[in-house]
Amino acid sequence: MKSKVVLVPCASYEEEQVYEKLKKGLELLGGLSSVAEKEEKILMKLNLVRSAPPERAVTTHPAVAAALARLLHEEGFARVTAGDSCGFGSPVRIMRELGMAEAFDKYGVAMGEFREAVPVTFPEGIHAREFMAAREVCEADAIISVSKMKTHALEHITGAVKNQYGCVQGFHKARGHTLYPSPESFARMLVDLNRWAAPRLYIMDGIMAMEGNGPTSGDPVPMNVLLLSKDPVALDSVFSHLVYLNPELVPTNVCGAQMGLGFWQEDRIELVTPKGELSLEGAAARYGNPGFRVSRKREKVRGWMGAAGIFRFLQKKPKIIPERCRKCGVCVDSCPVEGKALSFANGRNQPPVYNYKKCIRCFCCQEMCPHKAIRVRGM
Repeated sequence: MKSKVVLVPCASYEEEQVYEKLKKGLELLGGLSSVAEKEEKILMKLNLVRSAPPERAVTTHPAVAAALARLLHEEGFARVTAGDSCGFGSPVRIMRELGMAEAFDKYGVAMGEFREAVPVTFPEGIHAREFMAAREVCEADAIISVSKMKTHALEHITGAVKNQYGCVQGFHKARGHTLYPSPESFARMLVDLNRWAAPRLYIMDGIMAMEGNGPTSGDPVPMNVLLLSKDPVALDSVFSHLVYLNPELVPTNVCGAQMGLGFWQEDRIELVTPKGELSLEGAAARYGNPGFRVSRKREKVRGWMGAAGIFRFLQKKPKIIPERCRKCGVCVDSCPVEGKALSFANGRNQPPVYNYKKCIRCFCCQEMCPHKAIRVRGM
């Protein structure tokens, strides 16, 4: 058995082009009728991590969200909601700022605030068996996950699997980083979250991706592809191949395969394009970017390296760039550690200061900084 991933080249966010390309991709995957029944309640789970102009490649692009909304409407799906539990701010406000509201109003898509948390249990969980999910997620019959192709300080990349962390209601997302602080632990939690939420379709906006200091402070880079699959691990593996990253270095890929979510291995993936099947090596040669800036280092683990102090020295660390810092305090507010791992120890006229002995390397501060003022040392 193989997992099918569809790759559709798409060179711009021009509205009709994105619509036609996404429509073609869905046809190659079996159509929306293979995903859900028309009477079911659909949730478009977008990536709305925080407010940023579309050209920054921080969020799902509004053209992709509008194209999916249009296709659902044309297929007769009348109970559709869009949203995400963003890291900072209101998802409805972010969707309006991105320009999604007009298309959603036109095609009858409601915008969810993801404000109310619902405790859910998942007895089948291997690593995580309880979540505080947003009510919109719990009320949906079928989830369509629409992720963004970006780098990530903790997991190398953020894609189809990681996108479901936005199913956890915002207030409780910070706590998750303290419960699952290591890359592998966090990945295993994400896999269980995907197994519970069970999206029926995964779409990745890779027309304009983010490289470097992702997932919010990196640099836009054209990858000119839309990726679709019903297997998020396979989709993220294709993403990895396109940026010349060994998929085995991505914790969500390895844990996803181990825990039964999907396949990352090349011989278990069927890659299809509008022109026919293509090997992953062929896709990388034709559509990939070997210069894509992403961490290709294997995470070091405690053990043979000896002293914990040496381990901490070698770990990746968030570091504030003083000349960019505007002392807004978003990083301090975003820190999930009790007592905070960074503070205005030198006063509000100076950048915050890290206490690395407290820092759990979740990189929430770097992810939420609105001014690209935090980089992760060691990436």
